[in-house]
Parts: sequence; C-alpha cells; structure tokens
Amino acid sequence: MKRILTVGVYDLLHVGHVELFRKARALGDHLTVAVQASDVVTAFKPDAHLVYTTEERCYMVRAIRYVDEVVVYRDVRDIVKEVPFDVFAKGPDQQHAGFQAAVEWCEQNGREVVTLPRTEGISSSELKQLIRNI
Repeated sequence: MKRILTVGVYDLLHVGHVELFRKARALGDHLTVAVQASDVVTAFKPDAHLVYTTEERCYMVRAIRYVDEVVVYRDVRDIVKEVPFDVFAKGPDQQHAGFQAAVEWCEQNGREVVTLPRTEGISSSELKQLIRNI
C-alpha cells in the first residue's frame, strides 16, 4: 500500500483544498491529512484570524471522501517523522524553513516529495478578503 501525507491549516475549506486532496489521493492508496493546531497557526501568523477550531477543521477535512485519515500536527519537521508515508504531497507555496527541512528529511529517508499545483482562482486569503468586502 502506498501512503500519502499532506499538511496544512485548512481553515476556510474550499474547492482548492478538495482538489489538493483528490490529486494527493490519486498518488497512492491511503491519504493522511495533517491539520495544523490552531495555537501554532496563531503563534506564527497572529493576523490569521482562524474561523474554525482545530477540531472543527479536522472534522471537515475528515468528511471529504478522498481523505482516509486526519491527524493534528504542530511542526511539519516533526510530522514527517511521526506519520508513516511514502509520498509527501505539498503545495508550491509551502517553502518556509520548516518545509525545506521536512523535504530534506524526506529525501534523506527515501520518501518521495511531490509538489502539486494550486487550483487557479481560489485561495483562503482571497476568500477572507471577499468576505470582508461583502
């Protein structure tokens, strides 16, 4: 069985997230989605203004048919060492130092890394801006 791991915040769940899960799941047989804990998100992005709690975000992600398992994570550098997987699927914008370290760990430990393209025309930031302007 080929296991896939992807990670993110997934606060304002939208079609781009569902597409990410669909594409990631197509890479293998089992998709684990790691949802970042709210306190970590707000510590690193104080202006994030999360809409949903960690538990609510996990509940919504778990409801998507492409997702086999949901876990909570604090740091991407750690979750890649804690969850069994063969392929780490990430987005093109996931480039900060933590992701660079996670990718390096994957490469050193025989895990494949796949960068999946963003879905054009949709993002959580754009949705939040649209909601503010309504």
